[in-house]
Amino acid sequence: MDKKELIESFLAYSPHLDPAMIDKAWEYSQKAHANQARASGEHYFVHCSAVAESLVEWKMDLPTICAGLLHDVIEDTPITDETLRMEFGEEITKLVLGLTKLDTLQFDSRDEAQAENWRKMLLATAQDIRVIVVKLADRLHNMKTLNFLNRERQRRIAHETMSLYAPLAHRLGMFQLKGQLDDLSFMYLFPKEYEELGRKVNAQQAQRETTLAKFKEQVEKALANTNIPHRILARAKSLYSIYHKMLRQEKPFEQIQDALGVRIITDTVANCYALLGIVHTQFRPVAGTFTDYISIPKMNLYRSLHTTVMGPGGELVEIQIRTEEMHRTSEYGIAAHWRYKLGEHSKDAHLEEKLNWLRQWIEWLQDLKSPREFLDSLKTDLELTQVFVFTPAGEVKALPSGSTPLDFAFAVHTEIGHSCVGAQVNNKMVKLDYKLKSGDICKILTRKGSTPKKDWLTFVRTARARSKIRRYLREKGIVA
Repeated sequence: MDKKELIESFLAYSPHLDPAMIDKAWEYSQKAHANQARASGEHYFVHCSAVAESLVEWKMDLPTICAGLLHDVIEDTPITDETLRMEFGEEITKLVLGLTKLDTLQFDSRDEAQAENWRKMLLATAQDIRVIVVKLADRLHNMKTLNFLNRERQRRIAHETMSLYAPLAHRLGMFQLKGQLDDLSFMYLFPKEYEELGRKVNAQQAQRETTLAKFKEQVEKALANTNIPHRILARAKSLYSIYHKMLRQEKPFEQIQDALGVRIITDTVANCYALLGIVHTQFRPVAGTFTDYISIPKMNLYRSLHTTVMGPGGELVEIQIRTEEMHRTSEYGIAAHWRYKLGEHSKDAHLEEKLNWLRQWIEWLQDLKSPREFLDSLKTDLELTQVFVFTPAGEVKALPSGSTPLDFAFAVHTEIGHSCVGAQVNNKMVKLDYKLKSGDICKILTRKGSTPKKDWLTFVRTARARSKIRRYLREKGIVA
């Protein structure tokens, strides 16, 4: 995509804005990187323009696109932040500074350097979530051009992408990007398995398209007289998600009942439930597969109705039913909330509130001193699998899989966590290291004067619980 195409794509969703700053950032970055090349031999600026292209595809705002074009100028050229501030102002410069790595020479190990770079980037993210969105666009292009690096670097970068960047994209609700990062990592970490699985999935494609056509025909027939606006899309699973399922179930590809994925998109929440009723009337639902993420959204803003039914030929069909707005959020996650509508600052009015969990989580991670512990906690809290646990009053708490009643106690309130002495799950006493499951009703038992114990750190799962326990013990002089 050249400069003209980039600006045209931006104006397609922000026609009221002057794109002059994008033009200026393009020229400035191109000149700053004039004598630099990438490992591929390409001009370095190709990378900067590719990052900006992803940001435009995700419909980010003007300062973010400029930051994408300029994201490496402070790190890789003689240009200083003062110079950049004079040319592009405070907002764009702060985004670029949030993306600029620390000097790794001051660290004793790769772990320490990696942990501190993540810590710095997350701190910048706490100020402005757009920092992480630019970083994800940067990582996507780096993964697409990984073939030019040596095998050791390919594996190291792919491993970091799969264990940190792809889960982070998932936590931000950017599912399309998560699938891309997973598959690119899979290709370099397990090249033989990637190639073999790709061949088998492609061979199955024609049959899946026939099944989808039959299913769509029957759904359209059932909806013909309802006047409910809708469209039906096939949902392609990433190769890595199929491979992960094979490992989890310990089965070869041929034995995996990989359900066909379908999305039905409509205009209102009421129509989502109406469509669900029609689908369940027309096709036999599979027991235990219905989940309502509209009434109980995921922490990453994701909302949708999920169900699995028996298709026309007896095959399983996984269905997600959602509104157009929910669909945008499911594709682009947090990035979807920077879509400009009528005016300069008409962003999602509730975005700050929705991102509060992320800011708190980043704050808790700052308490962890050991680089290894920081990275391990980061990976745990980015975990894809969540459990939904209820308070006795019916309030729901989303926690990482493997969480304990102590994690739940600290999720409810710090003081409840501090004074916890026991827990009841579904009216039965359990140990504090009990692994909670979705649907559990957890009641925390407290005692006045009771305080956190050092051994709690050996089994709590969440960064919040770990941070609160550590802080209390440190204040009492029990832990350094």
